[in-house]
Amino acid sequence: MASTNSANGHAKRPVRIAGASGGFSDRQRAIKDLAALDIDVIVGDWLSECTMTLHGAQKIDNERLRAEGSLMEEPVGLFDPTFMDNLSPALPDIARKGIRVAVNAGASDTQLLARMVEEEVKKQGLQLKVAYVEGDEVTDTVNRLIKQGEPFPSLMTGENLKDWGYTPIYAQCYLGGAGIAEALRSGADIVVCGRVADAAPAVGAGMWWYGWDRQKDFDQIAGSLICGHLIECAAYVTGGYYSGFKRLMDKCENLGFPIAELNPDGSCIITKEENGTGGEVSVGTVSSQLLYEIQGPLYYGSDVTAVLEGVKMEQIADNRVLVTGVKGLPPPRTTKVGLTAVGGYQAEFHVYLCGIDLEAKAEWVERQIRHSAGDAVKELSCFKFSLNGYCPDNPRNQDVATVDLRIFVQTRNKKLVSKSTLDVPGFNRWCMDNGLQGCPGWTLGNDQRQSEGKIYYEYYVTLLPQSEVQHRVVLPWDSRVLDIPPCGNTVDYPRDQPSYDTKDPVDLSKYGHTTRGPLGWVVGGRSGDKASDANVGFYVRHDDEWDWLRSLLSIDKVKQLLDEEYKGGKIERFEIPGIRAVHFLLRDHLDRGFNSTSTYDTLGKNVGEYLRSKWVNIPNKFLARGRF
Repeated sequence: MASTNSANGHAKRPVRIAGASGGFSDRQRAIKDLAALDIDVIVGDWLSECTMTLHGAQKIDNERLRAEGSLMEEPVGLFDPTFMDNLSPALPDIARKGIRVAVNAGASDTQLLARMVEEEVKKQGLQLKVAYVEGDEVTDTVNRLIKQGEPFPSLMTGENLKDWGYTPIYAQCYLGGAGIAEALRSGADIVVCGRVADAAPAVGAGMWWYGWDRQKDFDQIAGSLICGHLIECAAYVTGGYYSGFKRLMDKCENLGFPIAELNPDGSCIITKEENGTGGEVSVGTVSSQLLYEIQGPLYYGSDVTAVLEGVKMEQIADNRVLVTGVKGLPPPRTTKVGLTAVGGYQAEFHVYLCGIDLEAKAEWVERQIRHSAGDAVKELSCFKFSLNGYCPDNPRNQDVATVDLRIFVQTRNKKLVSKSTLDVPGFNRWCMDNGLQGCPGWTLGNDQRQSEGKIYYEYYVTLLPQSEVQHRVVLPWDSRVLDIPPCGNTVDYPRDQPSYDTKDPVDLSKYGHTTRGPLGWVVGGRSGDKASDANVGFYVRHDDEWDWLRSLLSIDKVKQLLDEEYKGGKIERFEIPGIRAVHFLLRDHLDRGFNSTSTYDTLGKNVGEYLRSKWVNIPNKFLARGRF
């Protein structure tokens, strides 16, 4: 437990950190079950760019209604609504065992959530100190800097904010782990944060446990950053979203949550809870999570920059993977900040088509609907027709022969997507008008609610100087507020990270006879989103497959595999030989990101699976070992 820390701030043993949540859709049993184990710190991530946008926009709307006097009742807190149900049952074990908790569940109402935790602690008759971290909400700061001429270039496109076309209403930046560390050093048992980086709670735990020097212990802090990244998404590192999922079907109903043993040098061992849970911790599952949502060979945090190219992983026992080789550089002078703006209204309509000649049928429907829209199309910022699915040869039943034609619109004119009846013109009516003139098999979906417009938000990612952030820790039990200045040793890093095709590619013909088939037969993959950028990493299981992978997957090859999905954007590439992985960053690939995208792949998670489905020539000797 935490009480084993020695007087000089360095622990006698590794700190055991458990990852209890990767988002608002995670299992609610986590904190209670983890608190029953031999754990020092429980961390959790409840935020995403999606939730940051929605909570922030609602906060601004509540403030407007309150100022107008039209707020009918005080709204619920703008934080994760499930958090208290997750935390409350665990509080007795947390208090009895001296476990510390650090989470980012506060979203846009961090102080309010901290007060609710305090009230629950008192209700249960426990003695726990609750601190909270503030400073992530930077709307006023951003607006001031805009007026002063700060261009705020987009991290995705490089264009300046003035060219975005939208007016920011809310801004929230990413804080590091130094505030969490200071809260724990000051006696906090539970630290509630808003938008700290996903890995920041683990960074803060390491800083507190070992007393690392923020100004120079960059290798150690970088190791804790990657340790935090590996457990920040909970079961993603124990089998969730894993390419080898088919052999984990046993007990897949309840994957175990991860536990990291963080060492004083920044290396770590990733393991998991047992207790009859499923999943596994293997070099494969840990490699998969490492590759998730990274942007290049440098992984930036507010406290440190981690260098990924030298990472190594070793399976040292069942469900135990040792992670080493992380090097640290000074943190960037800036931190990432997300700006939210009202985009307009969006709606969609679905027509089901069946059987043969699907492309021709879809064209028929699209031409009719565009005709019905007429001049109103000039008021649409997006008018998109997507034929999704296909009819296999000699289909075994009617459902598999049926596909979805999705019609998607976005507009700033709410009237065009308002609730429509049979005699009101608008998006729903444009689609309905053509039902009896439709192609063979034209079938209406039986739920028309999606055709009524809903508000959507645009999200813009840029950088804010850390010196402009008022990072603070509030300790309510003794009425203190602690300022957390940035690290005194920061660096200006370029927007574009190093990118390269492989050195000394091998002649692929040396592998002998091949079979044409999906890349994913022998290659694992993982992808994710950062606003409109998509990242995707690929890895193999055996050493002799590494030369083949790095030689096959060049930037040009990935463009070819993307096929119609390649939109002409820049693609960046680097390698991590220690885990036999190649990583690609697809710039501005995702049509703006979760809250405004017109695609099915709202989070970039399907990019990797799409590419794994593409056919390449696979050496037969690789296939003889078995498929993923």
